[in-house]
Amino acid sequence: MATDPASDPILLYDKPADGVATLTLNRPGALNAINMAMRDALWTYLDAAAVDPDVRVLLIRGAGPRAFSAGADITEFGTAPSLMAARAARHDRDLWTRLEQLPVLTIAALHGFCFGAGIELPLYCDLRIAATDTRIALPEVTLGYIPSAGGTQMLPRLMPPGVARGLVVSGDEIGAERALAWGLVHEVVAPADLEGRALTLASDLAARATTPLTDAARAIRRGLDLSLRDAIAVDAVRAIAG
Repeated sequence: MATDPASDPILLYDKPADGVATLTLNRPGALNAINMAMRDALWTYLDAAAVDPDVRVLLIRGAGPRAFSAGADITEFGTAPSLMAARAARHDRDLWTRLEQLPVLTIAALHGFCFGAGIELPLYCDLRIAATDTRIALPEVTLGYIPSAGGTQMLPRLMPPGVARGLVVSGDEIGAERALAWGLVHEVVAPADLEGRALTLASDLAARATTPLTDAARAIRRGLDLSLRDAIAVDAVRAIAG
């Protein structure tokens, strides 16, 4: 398992017997900032979940009381040997597309800071549950970057495009209730209830998770990029295959 400099597991992966695998970002001292080591570990465990027939639902959460994830680890910005090397690494291990195409249902349990990549990763999950203390923002523009882990494309697919545009260009943060009103999260609970509610939902879905259920979730996502006629054709093909 990949480790951080303090020799603690940087990512915790647990697969209970009920079909729910849990993946925990485990750098609480760094607000679970996603560094390259964590990206590599995420890739490894997403692959593991994809091929394990016992995994029907993947629950992703963040360790510690302060954050799901504060985003990409800015201490690593500009440390790649070259721009081309950085682009090649992202292409070879496209973590976000891997998550979007995962053949199991995915749930993100959000709390505290969910900034930058710390909200972009959950945007690729099927469901998002947020604690009332959740703070969501794409602050990349304030640092001279753009939300390049899919924020500019995923956010307007999940909430009103005009609202999404405002969040992207301003870098402003919003709370859980506003995120719920705009459709960015599906449910808001008290912080003390987040883990229990997320696990209950994951277990309920795992108990009835079948190939058609997962296919339906993927058909919704892929249909957003197609005309209505072509999107309906996607449903038809999946219905015949099922």
